Amino acid sequence: MTSPSPDHPTINTLLLTGAAGTVGRLLRAPLGTICRRLVLSDRQPLGTPLAAHEEERTCDLTDRQAVEQLLAGVDAVVHLGAHSVEAPYEQIARVNLDGVFHLYEAARLAGTQRVVFASSNHVTGCYEQGHMLEPTDPPRPDGYYGVSKLFGEGMAQLYWYRYGVESVCLRIGSCLPEPPDRRGLSTWISPRDLFSLVTASLTTPNVGCLVTYAISDNPARWYTDAGWAQLGYRPQDSADAWREQVGDRVFPAGSLMARMQGGIFLDVGPFEAPGSG
Repeated sequence: MTSPSPDHPTINTLLLTGAAGTVGRLLRAPLGTICRRLVLSDRQPLGTPLAAHEEERTCDLTDRQAVEQLLAGVDAVVHLGAHSVEAPYEQIARVNLDGVFHLYEAARLAGTQRVVFASSNHVTGCYEQGHMLEPTDPPRPDGYYGVSKLFGEGMAQLYWYRYGVESVCLRIGSCLPEPPDRRGLSTWISPRDLFSLVTASLTTPNVGCLVTYAISDNPARWYTDAGWAQLGYRPQDSADAWREQVGDRVFPAGSLMARMQGGIFLDVGPFEAPGSG
C-alpha cells in the first residue's frame, strides 16, 4: 500500500465513504498518497489489511448519530457511499437521501472543510445521446438513482451557501478499467483520471460549490469540460483506444437505452409498490 507522499498537497485526515465499493477500491490506495490519515468507511467491515496511515470505521449512513461520530476530526470527505444502482425508491431513499443529509450535517458540525460528492451522469440520463451538456443545463434524471444524486447536489449547494461547507459534485461517468460498450466511449473515465480529478477537487482553493462532469478525454463525449480549468484537471486517458474492441457492444436498436444517455438504467423499472400484485 502506498504511503503518504510529500510530493502532493497534503490533507491531514481524509474520509472515504463507500470504501468497499468498486470506485472506493480503485481510489483507496492512491488517496493514501495525498493525506496523513485515510479513514475508510462502509456499512460492513472491509476485510482487508490496513496500511499504517489507514483507519477503518464501519458506519451505516442511515444512522445520523453514527455519521456524526464518523466525521469527528475529519478535514475532507470523498463521499462515495450510496445505493449505487437503480432500484425501488424505498431502497434508494434511505442511503442516498437520508444518508447525504446526515453526511452534510455531520460535516457542518465537525467543521469539515471540503466534500467531494460522487454525483452521476444519471442526473441527465434522459437527454438524447449525442446532445452536448453543460453542468448548468436543466437536469433530466433517468431514474430514482439519478434523482437522488440531484438531491445530493442540492444538499451540497445548501451547505455551501448557508454554512460555508465547500463541495465539488462530480457527475461520474463509467469508472472502470476500460469502457464496457459503445456508450462507454462517451461516458468512460479511467481510474487514473478519476484520481487526478478527485485530488484536484480536494485541493483546489475556493471552489465554493462546483458541479462538473467526470470523464476522460473522450472524443465522443456528451459533456463539456466546464469546471475542469478551475480545478486544473487535464485528463490523460481516452476511451478511443477501445473503439474497435467495443464497437459491436450496443443496446437494442429503438430502445430507450440506445436512444438516451442513461444507458442500462433506462431498462430498470418501473417498480411495483411493496406488497402489491
